[in-house]
Amino acid sequence: MASFCSQNRVPKVSVFLFFSLVCFLLFSSSHVVLAQSSPVFACDVVSNPSLASFGFCNTSLGVSDRVVDLVKRLTLQEKILFLVNSAGSVSRLGIPKYEWWSEALHGVSYVGPGTHFSSVVPGATSFPQVILTAASFNTSLFVAIGKVVSTEARAMYNVGLAGLTFWSPNINIFRDPRWGRGQETPGEDPLLSSKYGSGYVKGLQQRDDGNPDGLKVAACCKHYTAYDLDNWKGVDRYHFNAVVTKQDMDDTFQPPFKSCVVDGNVASVMCSYNKVNGIPTCADPDLLSGVIRGEWKLNGYIVTDCDSIDVFYNSQHYTKTPEEAAAKAILAGLDLNCGSFLGKHTEAAVTAGLVNESAIDRAVSNNFATLMRLGFFDGDPSKQLYGKLGPKDVCTAENQELAREAARQGIVLLKNTAGSLPLSPTAIKNLAVIGPNANVTKTMIGNYEGTPCKYTTPLQGLAALVATTYLPGCSNVACSTAQVDDAKKIAAAADATVLVMGADLSIEAESRDRVDILLPGQQQLLITAVANASTGPVIPCYNVWGRHGCIICEN
Repeated sequence: MASFCSQNRVPKVSVFLFFSLVCFLLFSSSHVVLAQSSPVFACDVVSNPSLASFGFCNTSLGVSDRVVDLVKRLTLQEKILFLVNSAGSVSRLGIPKYEWWSEALHGVSYVGPGTHFSSVVPGATSFPQVILTAASFNTSLFVAIGKVVSTEARAMYNVGLAGLTFWSPNINIFRDPRWGRGQETPGEDPLLSSKYGSGYVKGLQQRDDGNPDGLKVAACCKHYTAYDLDNWKGVDRYHFNAVVTKQDMDDTFQPPFKSCVVDGNVASVMCSYNKVNGIPTCADPDLLSGVIRGEWKLNGYIVTDCDSIDVFYNSQHYTKTPEEAAAKAILAGLDLNCGSFLGKHTEAAVTAGLVNESAIDRAVSNNFATLMRLGFFDGDPSKQLYGKLGPKDVCTAENQELAREAARQGIVLLKNTAGSLPLSPTAIKNLAVIGPNANVTKTMIGNYEGTPCKYTTPLQGLAALVATTYLPGCSNVACSTAQVDDAKKIAAAADATVLVMGADLSIEAESRDRVDILLPGQQQLLITAVANASTGPVIPCYNVWGRHGCIICEN
């Protein structure tokens, strides 16, 4: 979200400057599940001592040797189980099912089947949406946030509520402010996006014991590449062909991904839905094997965006048969399929001679190596480095304070006429708070969200400091009808007025791009009327690129 606070009688929105502030959410019963209380892991030699004889369970061996030992024990059908995000089990080898898909865009998220909240861990620390955090230009902050998120993720893994592989961050270039997913990204600048991506990845992945080969959790930089359109005027991401010059690729779209791999040593890269210069990214050997693994030396796995292979077969008609699609993806360098396509069609592709089993071995080896670096094949996690983490380590006071600090550092104040800010709680006796986003809760937390520790709405935060009169002004952000007369009345009677305006996911989101960057409906009319009627300062706070929290500038 791009938001800003300024004092201006007739405020105007800038589409190049932004901020948002995080709201901390209370337990939300809609995302509570009953879950197991213990983590999923392989090589449980305590319960099954015979597993100790397997080389892949021998922690004294190197990762590559352990992977080779494991892969040679698997049948083709068993290998294929590990090409999809909901990986199957091989009980004879002590390997349980594992879910690869978890998310941690700005905190541990309930998006994806790999992570849940329950009465054991009802919420996790929610950091500002990425568009704000990046606006701090503070690389040490990016790392610090990643460390907190990975600590809470490990704590949740230890009680069976999360996985170890998180498909974050989103480092796509936010070239057009109408893109519905720009809120998830560090912005339009390749350098800042590069610094954010590598910093957040380091925070997520680096272990406290300094083991360079181990992983605290595994991050994933997405969506590779030239992806910045979801659904705009009849063109959607499943059919879009990004025509990009080599210079634009090298100068704009590739640097964040290169930094993620080369500087951040990220464990995964996710290919996108769109084509680039006529070739689906998840089927392009030059982009995957050539660049990510060849030039940049990825130490990890390459995963599809969900159902991307199905998309380039059924929607883009890039191949004639599903077997050919499976083969092209694997031969291009793909290792893991978010979805079920490879699980259904890979064996037939091998039988038809479209891909050799050796290519399957390469793919599953990259996947297994990642899990081994995470300690998944090291037996009981409680005996490992992060085994003592648990619910007590989630939503700590220190973690929530870091989220507040991130919000402070990301604020962009565009204008402060006559020093109107900060508002003084002693000088201001009566504050008018107006706007459709003034008293919302979940609206403020953004997308790819988790259940945060608690809610604080802008209205609640202000009302705790000064006597407040509140009016939503519109029934929702679409604002088809504005309460102009009532708004003018309370603004005229107040010492100062705070307007909390903007958008939410009904206006812009994944699969929903905007056709313009104007405030929705009659919001601008409402703002102008209030600004003209007010006898005191008017502080407009806009969330024009998403809706990830807007608490009025601190005093």
